[in-house]
Amino acid sequence: MPSSNQIIFFDTTLRDGEQSPGCTMHHAEKLRIAHQLATLGVDIIEAGFPIASRGDFESVRAIATEIRGPRIASLARAKREDIEAAARAVEPALRPRIHTFLSTSDLHLAAKLRISREQAIDQIAEMVAFARTFVDDVEFSPEDATRTDPEFLLKVCEVAIQAGATTLNLPDTVGYCLPHDYAAMFRTVLERVPGAKDIVLSAHCHDDLGLAVANSLAAIEAGVRQVECSINGIGERAGNAALEELAAILMVRKDKLPYENGIVMDELFRTSQMLTDCISFGAAPNKAIVGANAFAHASGIHQHGVLANPLTYEILTPASVGYHGQHIVLGKHSGRRALEHRLSELGHKLTKPELDQVYTRFTELADRKKAIYDQDIVALLHASRSQANTLQSEAVTA
Repeated sequence: MPSSNQIIFFDTTLRDGEQSPGCTMHHAEKLRIAHQLATLGVDIIEAGFPIASRGDFESVRAIATEIRGPRIASLARAKREDIEAAARAVEPALRPRIHTFLSTSDLHLAAKLRISREQAIDQIAEMVAFARTFVDDVEFSPEDATRTDPEFLLKVCEVAIQAGATTLNLPDTVGYCLPHDYAAMFRTVLERVPGAKDIVLSAHCHDDLGLAVANSLAAIEAGVRQVECSINGIGERAGNAALEELAAILMVRKDKLPYENGIVMDELFRTSQMLTDCISFGAAPNKAIVGANAFAHASGIHQHGVLANPLTYEILTPASVGYHGQHIVLGKHSGRRALEHRLSELGHKLTKPELDQVYTRFTELADRKKAIYDQDIVALLHASRSQANTLQSEAVTA
């Protein structure tokens, strides 16, 4: 059990994230990411879905063998053969976990599983208990929990706990829930399900409506102490709650969210970049925390403020998440202060008349060219100085 204010970070980049389009990783890449996740300080790594393929089984087993620190979780449907495969895969781990699941909404029961509620209850009880014969740490998820009949969901939770589940995860599988509804579901479970206060409750949110992080935070405030998330928010369809966003919010808004966690904040950007190297796309430029524009300033007003005091437009420093790149972006909206600052960084000190002349040339260029590079502004400076020297020589000659 975590302390009353300790948040467990359960990373599913290598499972939910990897099984989404464009995110498949080979064995060596999964191992590389797993080592970085351990460096990042995540508490649990969901390493994969061993029954899916021989390759996934071997990757989970290799991660369980090599990684020390985080718990290593292995996903399994509530089926005997899945659970056996998951158990074999995580057997080498110091702290193994089996994460098993079964759909519980009437829609899923009828359309996907074609079983009754009673059959689902029996299967959950049997398979959670079966998983406990292999490991002491079993997580159960009623898939599509947020669209499950509330009274039936309470029964499912009670049965899973009685069967030996140590973590109960109530996923918003299709990203349907609103924050207050998601929080209310967990509060009801804590109030009405026997034993719920003695285990860990977990949130697993998808971003179909852009609410994955908001829903996860609402769950934390309702008593949840494990959040399931992924680097860059990758995952099925629109993705999962983004780990870097949750970690940053918990750091920046500690005044309202007084919780602790083990994430090493200055490893966030490195982890995001490493994942980008391993899959077919990176974070969107406007992606919070790790996007290329997350700490970039192109507006002259913003640039002036940030150069005077970064707190004017930055609520956390780039270095706090491991970003060390250039964050003043020169373009047609930039002002004199930003241009002067960048030229100064490049070793050029300008007088006020020189700055005025270079800035005039700069604005003319920026109206024609979208990307302004260091060599462009240095060339403008040299051209301006060359013209000034020519004019001075002509004046002397005259």
